[in-house]
Amino acid sequence: MIQDLKNEDIINKVGGRFRLTALIQKRWKQLMMGARPLVEPGRMTPMEIAIREIIEGKIAYSEPENNRGEQDA
Repeated sequence: MIQDLKNEDIINKVGGRFRLTALIQKRWKQLMMGARPLVEPGRMTPMEIAIREIIEGKIAYSEPENNRGEQDA
């Protein structure tokens, strides 16, 4: 599963390595707090579930609300 992170397709799907890392971290935290997986978890760890959800297009990165629409003065 970790090998999937080296695939440029998943990196490009979310807009870069930083966004991929942020998305995995956010979803991992949600899963650890009890959120339901959007894929069949089987014996996967929460991190593996988050990665699988990204690969399958179940979740996507979105800009934080406070960054939307801001312009330099």
